[in-house]
Amino acid sequence: MRLNPAQIEKTLQQFPAQAVPAAHPAMSQLERLFGEHTYFLDGRGLNIVEPADTAEAGGRAVVVNVANWKNASEGDLEPHPPEETDVVIELDLRH
Repeated sequence: MRLNPAQIEKTLQQFPAQAVPAAHPAMSQLERLFGEHTYFLDGRGLNIVEPADTAEAGGRAVVVNVANWKNASEGDLEPHPPEETDVVIELDLRH
């Protein structure tokens, strides 16, 4: 899911990560591999945010890891099937 600037800011207040800028040179490759999302890098690797599955979730979203650092010092990521984390973000998903 692609987040708007307010949602990105709200996510970063709750999840210690760095948003990958939309104009980053790797964005086209990321979108080919994982689809159109807002991407976040943290100590584990590359993550996206998806709406929580339950109807009771309301404005909540979950952080999903899609690639782990293979060699963080060189910036190498190793893609893998999406893994839902236990990080839940409170977002206003109506916009």
